[in-house]
Amino acid sequence: MQKTQDFINGNKDKFLNELLDLLKIPSVSADPAYAGDVRKTAEFVADSLNAAGADKVEIFETKGHPIVYGEKMIDSSFPTVLVYGHYDVQPPDPVELWDSPPFEPVIKKTELHPEGAIFARGACDDKGQMFMHVKAFEAMYQSGELTCNVKFMIEGEEEVGSDNLGLFCEEKKDMLACDVVLISDTSIISNDTPSISVGLRGLSYVEVEVTGPNKDLHSGVYGGAVANPINILSKMIASMMDENNHITIPGFYDKVADLSDAEREAMNKAPFSLDAYKKALNVDDVHGEKGYTTLERASIRPTLDVNGIWGGYIGEGAKTVLPSKAYAKISMRLVPNQTSDEITEIFKNHFESIAPDSVKVEVRPHHGGEPVVIPTNTPEYQAAAKAMMDTFGKEPIPQRGGGSIPIVALFEDVLGVKTVMMGFGLDSDDIHSPNEHYGLFNYYKGIETIPHFYKHYADLKK
Repeated sequence: MQKTQDFINGNKDKFLNELLDLLKIPSVSADPAYAGDVRKTAEFVADSLNAAGADKVEIFETKGHPIVYGEKMIDSSFPTVLVYGHYDVQPPDPVELWDSPPFEPVIKKTELHPEGAIFARGACDDKGQMFMHVKAFEAMYQSGELTCNVKFMIEGEEEVGSDNLGLFCEEKKDMLACDVVLISDTSIISNDTPSISVGLRGLSYVEVEVTGPNKDLHSGVYGGAVANPINILSKMIASMMDENNHITIPGFYDKVADLSDAEREAMNKAPFSLDAYKKALNVDDVHGEKGYTTLERASIRPTLDVNGIWGGYIGEGAKTVLPSKAYAKISMRLVPNQTSDEITEIFKNHFESIAPDSVKVEVRPHHGGEPVVIPTNTPEYQAAAKAMMDTFGKEPIPQRGGGSIPIVALFEDVLGVKTVMMGFGLDSDDIHSPNEHYGLFNYYKGIETIPHFYKHYADLKK
């Protein structure tokens, strides 16, 4: 792949400037106020695919935000790689905690990124990682070293649950036919310890509403005599964890797949410094389910977390009010054998059952996804491992991730193919947080590694 690598080396500044332009567009899919910017981003991606050499580039409409498609079919006897990514991003809030404006990318050096990192919303999740594939394709095609057919499907609703992607895949199954799906929306252990994600947790995400009196009341006149929804909600949430941080919802763990002692021992051999972990987060100690290590808690165990809670008066000064309503957003990360629909129903039934008669409760499911485990004895995994060996000089470590990419299970169900999750971010890149960033080393390393995947995959599929 020397011609491809020479092309990459000669175009690094161009590749970086194009990514910076992409990051300037605030494609926040969760907020309707940004709908125009989301579409503008889809058009940017489509233009980038056209410029890179893709054919049949099209922006497909959905009931929500559009999906961008493009392809380059060079030989029917070659294997076909479907690249999936997303161009939408999380909201930048709280904006005041950013050191620089979230949609004005800047490059700064950090302890983990001495060569520099791009600070912007979406830099790592997933614009930077998605754009690596467009640039790697451009380098392979322009150099005459594209060894596989390639298709791109880049969506704009991943951060809000990919509600329209399933229908799109069903309707466009023939168009999307492929041998493997390739995704970069995960991380590596460190810049000198490559890894490949072989497992992801699933997700059940709900919003709860607790209603007490029919209007806000004076806390002096009514306090102590009428239920306070915030107090009640707080107690209900607290009751769902015991003193060992074990989830108390009946049936929650019934189908959890437990790893063997040998499997747990193997995963804990991955390089990990608890002291460095705590220092990076500025915490005095870690917290989690008793009997499990930090690596295990963040990957192979299910969780229940409050992602947001509100109600009553939160403005400046004091207002002695007893609120009518309280709300919370709650996410549950799931592990193999748990399903999002079943866990959502179990949560709903339990939450309703523990509510006192003094309040009314409503549980509104948002979105979910299924946990996945990827085998390591397949041509696609071996191709990814060989590619990372080529560019990092080290064999990558198979690692289970704690996040969720719901569409991985969808691709296997609808398209009948496995997925390779070959990400290049770091867990410390602050995705979904203020000051999200992505290292220049990681961006370029991804562009350099992806062509090696194509080469090895084509060889292994012969």
